[in-house]
Amino acid sequence: MRIAILGAHMVGKTTLAEKLYESFPDYEFYPEPYFELQEMGFDFSEIPTADDYMVQLEHSIKQIMRSNRNAIFDRCPIDLLAYALAVDDNLNFSSIFNRIQNAIKEIDVFVFVPIEKPDRILCSDSDLPELRDQVNNIISELILDFDLEVIEVKGSLSERLNQIQSKTQQFLAK
Repeated sequence: MRIAILGAHMVGKTTLAEKLYESFPDYEFYPEPYFELQEMGFDFSEIPTADDYMVQLEHSIKQIMRSNRNAIFDRCPIDLLAYALAVDDNLNFSSIFNRIQNAIKEIDVFVFVPIEKPDRILCSDSDLPELRDQVNNIISELILDFDLEVIEVKGSLSERLNQIQSKTQQFLAK
């Protein structure tokens, strides 16, 4: 089963993905494309641009396509598209739409980690809270646009893990 964790920054997404990986140790773990690309020497802009996010989106598609059936992804094309759209509202993604759609068809379970009210994680001004809110809203719209069935998790880390594990057990029972 391929599981993608999506959400804006500073929502606990990476912590959740890493803990989920501990629950599924025989799975492959794919970190955020940003970190993999940075390790490979890609030089991102100090202030991220739509092009930076599109490079990450392409890398995310490659991660999905090269993965085996059991994988956990910290980010997927949906949230990277949301970031690109948030920083460039004139972005034309029609040229990549079919590639995104084909890649996300390979994902069995989408887990959306939204910003909670009250917010569980403090987001300082240096963490771009406006961008975070905007991306959170765009992800919600893209979930509808791509007609994705998602597990929307809330609560503490253990509550989030329990929500995912109960849903994935239902998926595995099919």
